[in-house]
Amino acid sequence: MKPNFSPFKKLFLSILLMVFFFNSALAQKDIKMAFGKNGIITYDARQKTIAVSQSGKTIFSEAKALAVVNDKTISVSDYSEAVLSKETLNDNLGKGTKYILTYTDKNNLTLIQNFYIYNNQSYFITQIEISGIDKQVTTNYISPLDLGKITFDKIENLQTVFVPYDNDAFISYNSKKLDTISHNTSAEVGILFNNTSRNGFIIGSLEHTVWKSAVKTINKKPETLFSAWAGYVEKEVTRDSIAHGLVKGNKVVSPKFFVGYYSDWRNGMEEYAKTNRIVEKPYVFEWNKPTPVGWNSWGVLMEKINFENTTKVADFFANEIPQFRVGNTAYIDLDSFWDNMVKGGFTGDFSKLKEFADYCKSKGLEPGAYWAPFTDWGWKDGPNRKAEGSDYTFGEMWTKTGNTYFDFDGARAIDPTHPGTLKRVDYVINKLKACGFKMIKIDFLGHAAAESTSFYDKNVTTGMQAYKVGMEHLVNALDGQMLIYAAISPNMATSRYAHVRRIACDAWKTIEHTQYTLNSVNYGWWQTYSYDYIDADHVVFADVTEGENRARLISAVITGTLITGDDYSKDGIWSVRAKEWLQNKELLKIVSHGVAFRPVEGNTGKQTTEVFEQKIGNDWYIAVLNFGNTSKDYALPLERLGVKNGNYKLQDLFATQNTEVKNNVIKVSLSAKDAHLYKIINR
Repeated sequence: MKPNFSPFKKLFLSILLMVFFFNSALAQKDIKMAFGKNGIITYDARQKTIAVSQSGKTIFSEAKALAVVNDKTISVSDYSEAVLSKETLNDNLGKGTKYILTYTDKNNLTLIQNFYIYNNQSYFITQIEISGIDKQVTTNYISPLDLGKITFDKIENLQTVFVPYDNDAFISYNSKKLDTISHNTSAEVGILFNNTSRNGFIIGSLEHTVWKSAVKTINKKPETLFSAWAGYVEKEVTRDSIAHGLVKGNKVVSPKFFVGYYSDWRNGMEEYAKTNRIVEKPYVFEWNKPTPVGWNSWGVLMEKINFENTTKVADFFANEIPQFRVGNTAYIDLDSFWDNMVKGGFTGDFSKLKEFADYCKSKGLEPGAYWAPFTDWGWKDGPNRKAEGSDYTFGEMWTKTGNTYFDFDGARAIDPTHPGTLKRVDYVINKLKACGFKMIKIDFLGHAAAESTSFYDKNVTTGMQAYKVGMEHLVNALDGQMLIYAAISPNMATSRYAHVRRIACDAWKTIEHTQYTLNSVNYGWWQTYSYDYIDADHVVFADVTEGENRARLISAVITGTLITGDDYSKDGIWSVRAKEWLQNKELLKIVSHGVAFRPVEGNTGKQTTEVFEQKIGNDWYIAVLNFGNTSKDYALPLERLGVKNGNYKLQDLFATQNTEVKNNVIKVSLSAKDAHLYKIINR
C-alpha cells in the first residue's frame, strides 16, 4: 500500500531532497588552490586525486594519498568525501595559507592531506597525517602523492636522475633517459627535466629526522608516473638489510614534501636545498668564519702520519705558501691513524697529539682531527672489549639487525642511542677538545642511520630517529669549538649537523677521480645551499700530468672549498705546483665565495658535464674540463652559459694572455686530460 502524503509533507520532502542534492553537489565540487604567480592545485572531489598546473599547462594529475597502516593499505579512495578547512600560515618560509582536506569514517582512521602555500613562493608543500583517537597507528610506508601522471613533456624528452642516499661505496648520481628505462628510484628527491629546454619538475622531502624517503619515476608508455613516499630502504642505496622501522603513535605524519615546476630545473634544485635548510634548520652552531681551506693527511700520508712529518707539513703551509688562506688561517687536519701519536691507544697519553695541535697554532694554523663515532672497527676481536668512556662492552652497543649486525665498509655499526655509545662520544671528544683541535672530520656516519630491529632507546624505532639522537649528542659534545666536516654520510639528513660535507666518496689525483667527484657536483651541486660548504675531498698533485693536476684543483675550486692532500713534508712536483697555484689570488677569490658552480648540461648519465659556470658579483667564471684521452675543441654559446650577449674577453686563470669572444661563442681548445678555468671580462 502506497503512503498517503499530504501536500505539506510532499513539499517538505521535496525541500529535503533539494537540500540533500545541493549539499552532495557541493561535496563533489572540485577544489582549487592557487600557488606562486600562476600555479593551481586542483583537488578532484570525485576521484579524490591531485593535479597541478602552471600557466594553464598541466604538470601532473591523478595523484592520490595512501599509506600502509597496521599492515593494511588505506587510501583516500576508501573514504566517501573530504572536508576542506583553511588556516593562516606565518612561519620561517613566510606567510600564506594551509589547506586541509580531512577524511573521516567510523570504520577507518582519520586521514588528512595538508597543502602549505606561501605568498610569493613558486612551490608548495604537501604532507599527510593519519590519526586514531583510541587506536595506535603503526606504519613504515606513507605517501602524500602516489602514482601521479606527469604531463608537462613527452616521455622521450625527459631525463630522470638517480640521487643517492649517501656518498659511500663510490656511488654515483645517474641522469637517465626516461624512455630507455622502466623505472628509477631516487633517494629523498626526484628530478624530471628536459635537458634542452631545462624545464623541470622537482619533488623532494624536507624533513629527515624520522623517515628515509624516495621518489620513483615509472616509464609506463605512453605515460610517465611518479610516487613520493617515506619508508624507503634498499640495500644498494640506503645500505639497510631489513625493512624501514615502524613509526608509531596516535598520530603519524609523513615528512613534508616540496613540489615545484621550473623553467630551469637547476633553479628548482637550488630552491629545494634552500627550503630544506629553512624547514629543518641547522642544529650545528652557526659558521661565521671564512671558507675553510687547508690539508688532510689521507691524501698521501694515510697510515704513515707521525709527529715529525705532520709538523713539517705545517711548516710548508706556514713558510712556503703563506698566501694560501681564506681569512687568516688554514686547517692542518689529521685523518685516521692520528692515534699513532697517542701512547696506549684512546685511553693512553695524548700529550704528543696536544703538542702537534699547539705547534700548528704557533704557526698560525688550525689543527684538525678525525673520528668515526658510530663504528666499531675492532669487532672481529669479539664482543667483550670495553668501550672507552664507560663500563659497557662493544658487544652490548652493536646495532642489531635481526639475528645479525650492521656491517659495512669493514666496520660494525654501534647503536647511537646506547648510553655506552654516547659516553664514548663524550670521552673521545673531550680528549680532542683538551688537545685544542679546531676542526673535526667525522666519517662513516651512515652507520648511525641504519635501521635496527631494536634500539636501546625504545622510543626510537627508525634509523633516522637514531641518527638524530647520535648526531645531536655529538654536536652538543663539540660545544661549538670545532668546524664540523662530514665525510661519508647521508646526503640530506646530515645538513643539520655539519658545516662542510664531502660531495662524493674518496678521490685523489687522476682524471678519473676528478670525473667521479664532478659527477656528484653535476647532479648534487645544489647541496651548497643546504650546507655552509660542500667539498671535493683532498686534492693530490703527485705522480700525474700537469693537466690532471689542474683538473683536480679546479674540481675542488668549483665545488666550493679547497683541501689539499700531498705529502708536503718533502719536496716534489706537488710542492712546486702548490706554490704556484694555491696562492693564485683569482682562484682564492672564487674559493672565498664558497658556493659550488652550476652544471651546464644534465644528460651525462654516470659521467659529468664538461662545463660548469658561476656568477660572482658582476664576474662570470667558466670551468671547462676534458676528461678524454685526446685534445678537444669547445664552442660554448654565451646564451647556454647564462651570459648575456656582448663584447667580452676570456681570461685564463692559469695563463697571462686573454682571448676575444667572437660572435657570442666562447671557443677554447684543451689538451687530453686537462682543464682550465676562465673569467669573462667586458672589453
